[in-house]
Amino acid sequence: MSTASTTATLAQIRRTIVAAQGYAGRFRRAGEDDVETAIRKLSAVQLDSISAVDRAHRLTLGARVGAFDPHIVPKLLGSGRVFEYWAHEASLLPIELWPHFRSTMNGGGHWRIYDRALREHGELAGPILARIREEGPLGSRDFEAGGQFKGGGMWNWKPAKMVLEALWDRGELAIAGRRNFQRLYDLTDRVIPPDVLALPTPSEDETLRTLALLAVRARGALTEAAIREHWRLKGGKARLHHHLVALGREGALREVQPDDHSAAFYVAPETELDGDPAPPTLVCPFDNLVWDRPLLERVFGFKHVIEVYKREHERVYGYYVLPLLAGDRFVGRADLKADRAEGVLRIRRFTREPKVRGDVDAKLERAALRLARTIGLERVERDA
Repeated sequence: MSTASTTATLAQIRRTIVAAQGYAGRFRRAGEDDVETAIRKLSAVQLDSISAVDRAHRLTLGARVGAFDPHIVPKLLGSGRVFEYWAHEASLLPIELWPHFRSTMNGGGHWRIYDRALREHGELAGPILARIREEGPLGSRDFEAGGQFKGGGMWNWKPAKMVLEALWDRGELAIAGRRNFQRLYDLTDRVIPPDVLALPTPSEDETLRTLALLAVRARGALTEAAIREHWRLKGGKARLHHHLVALGREGALREVQPDDHSAAFYVAPETELDGDPAPPTLVCPFDNLVWDRPLLERVFGFKHVIEVYKREHERVYGYYVLPLLAGDRFVGRADLKADRAEGVLRIRRFTREPKVRGDVDAKLERAALRLARTIGLERVERDA
């Protein structure tokens, strides 16, 4: 059993992380198997409703596999090849991970806020399940329960919507696809394959070890804190650390000591530290690479900022900003907008990172042209 650690420069670790992402250098087209394989390789793909450029999962996957039919992901969900649940955030996940999330579902779900929905509107659960059983996958708009929760924000959702979310959170319903990005709920045993449902529920120890290994392989190199952030694991160091130590002793992970003398990284045992540089790529603001902001600042010297929820006058870089990665560095940030009517990807603003040398404009043009083709637009226009 291996207990030895490796030393490496932070630059080697950075290039290892970048190479693990598998960003595509040329335009390509992808089919169902390509998309499913990419989800499995990434371990989780975050979903988000903002469509200023394209949906987050399409940007994340498209940067790796290229253009793909928008019906592919709903088809993968409906056929039980992937599933949607809470991981880093709401995410697309490989179907084989379903048993590892069953304990969360059976334990009352991921979000305790849905307890209120079931307490106050539990009488809706039976009729909702009955309608879905009879009619097939339905969205929240298919229910006209009437009434609203008191208060503001998310509590203005209709009770039926909250109960649907609660039943999904607890595994009684599964996501069978999307209609205009609205979730379509169906009975779990009609979405998740029977052989997956029949699998036993792993122990917590097995789940934590599995998730740690998947995160490290997906991201190339991660610190312990970044592994927790990858899955948003609760419980802090006390819950995960001893598993990482054990995986190191067993040779399933290798510890790497960086030359900045800060927290160690974990890599797969066969990983060769270093890697090929990335082609110029406009990275989705919800891409796996940028999930962990402290890690980004430490390894890349890049402070990732998402400003879509800020008021316009408070924004520094723009509304929907994609970092521009080139080689193993972030060289700028582009505020983009897809003009579908005109077939144009508009670069509304571009902010070059301080101290970056070289022809950044050429890198931006190359990345933007590839992104435009990937999301089905004809050309790129730059406002600033």
